[in-house]
Amino acid sequence: MTKANNRHVVPGRDGGWDVRAPHARRASAHADTQAEAARRAREIVGNLGGGEVIIHGRDGKIRDSDTVAPGNDPFPPRDTR
Repeated sequence: MTKANNRHVVPGRDGGWDVRAPHARRASAHADTQAEAARRAREIVGNLGGGEVIIHGRDGKIRDSDTVAPGNDPFPPRDTR
């Protein structure tokens, strides 16, 4: 079984935004803005060989997700050629 390289961007306990692996106690990274945290999460996932970045809103609900190559995109874009 391979380990997933997913990361979640979630509100930080003391403000700002954290980048966390699923079920992790500590954050992989912390940023002042959600955009900075999402960029760092994509960078981390890319360095680990690809996976998913899941971005949560302040309410904790998922508001966006992004597949970082060479991850397995469950909804790849259609070929429009």
